[in-house]
Amino acid sequence: MDFKLPDIGEGIHEGEIVKWIVKQGEKVAADQPMVEVMTDKATVEIPSPIAGTIETVFAKEGETIEVGKVLVVIREEGKAEVKKAETAPTPAPKVAQKAEAPVAREVTPLETTKSKAVPFDVLATPATRKLARDLDLDISTVKGSGLHGRVTKEDVQMAASGQEAATPRTSHTAVSSTSVVPHTFQTVPAPQRGALQTIPLRGVRKKIAEAMQHSKRTAAHFTYVEEVDMSAVVALRASVLDEAKRREVKLSYLPFIIKALIPCLQEFPYLNSSLDDEKEQIVLKGDYNIGIATDTPNGLIVPVIKNADQKNIWQLATEISVLAEKARTGKVALDDLKGGTFTITNAGSIGGVFATPVINHPEVAILGVNAIRKRPVVKGDQIAIADMMFLSLSVDHRVVDGADAARFMNRMVFFLSEPTRLVFA
Repeated sequence: MDFKLPDIGEGIHEGEIVKWIVKQGEKVAADQPMVEVMTDKATVEIPSPIAGTIETVFAKEGETIEVGKVLVVIREEGKAEVKKAETAPTPAPKVAQKAEAPVAREVTPLETTKSKAVPFDVLATPATRKLARDLDLDISTVKGSGLHGRVTKEDVQMAASGQEAATPRTSHTAVSSTSVVPHTFQTVPAPQRGALQTIPLRGVRKKIAEAMQHSKRTAAHFTYVEEVDMSAVVALRASVLDEAKRREVKLSYLPFIIKALIPCLQEFPYLNSSLDDEKEQIVLKGDYNIGIATDTPNGLIVPVIKNADQKNIWQLATEISVLAEKARTGKVALDDLKGGTFTITNAGSIGGVFATPVINHPEVAILGVNAIRKRPVVKGDQIAIADMMFLSLSVDHRVVDGADAARFMNRMVFFLSEPTRLVFA
């Protein structure tokens, strides 16, 4: 059977082979991980659709392959090989066959070795599909309650017991059946004096480089910096730390910044937009999905908090912690990385005065959050000590004018300097 690189995400046309988990000649079980593939979204682990033996591996580690191209040939368990993958540039002429003659078919990534083949449009994880097989259930008959009708384990269990699944959710992009896995960033010692060392630009680092280069080449970057007195936010956070401990929630300053950000984006909708270069259209977004740039051992990853405007401080804090942990451990799902409308990058925990962040294209703005430091400031006619922070806003000058960027930042200062104002926002 020819196994082709599947369509593992919306808008993804190719992937880089990061690591082969199986080798030629090895036996694989259905749903056993075969290969790690790096896309412009994340690194994903692709399982085998059937049980069998790896006949031929076509793509090498470090090679980029297009969706639909043959990755590997698998000989199904208990069956003789039917055909080899076509590698010649010009395929051989087809030979007419009688209707009853067996014809080799290309199995889609969601099909199984069972007689009940799962069609490609059934969205389900390998574990869910295995559960359906164990329960002798045709998963294509199960009504999915996940995003865009994705079939969950609960759906399978309910179907097996004769119950109907919940109403499917359709608010976000469907989740791929593949799972995101970590691409370990190799730390290396410094080269000896006089020596040169080369490291291939591959995997996450290569994708980051491509994304940053595309953003700088496409968007007209402009950065506006403002400072804000965070003393009231610092005091507010300190006053609820006991409640955060009781709730077992890690409460950083980011939830407060997101809460202040939402009314500003609502007042200045062009900052919550994207620019469609091909159609020459500015697309204003009615959702407020805030990406949080996260430093991980595998490179910079931007998981997205969906519908941030509908969540309170505790919900935001919880989701930030969960997404950050998933990103650092390589367990973030593809859906967690999609749909962002505005991004926050936070280097404040590391240090620095301010930065000029690169826009997360195709978004048109990104907010850099920097360290909070006690500094002497003038309040009225007095010098006082305050918890001060610089905010760095980079915008696409093709969409956002400098004056609007300044007004936007003034509103951020308005809310953060006195967070009780958010009650009336």
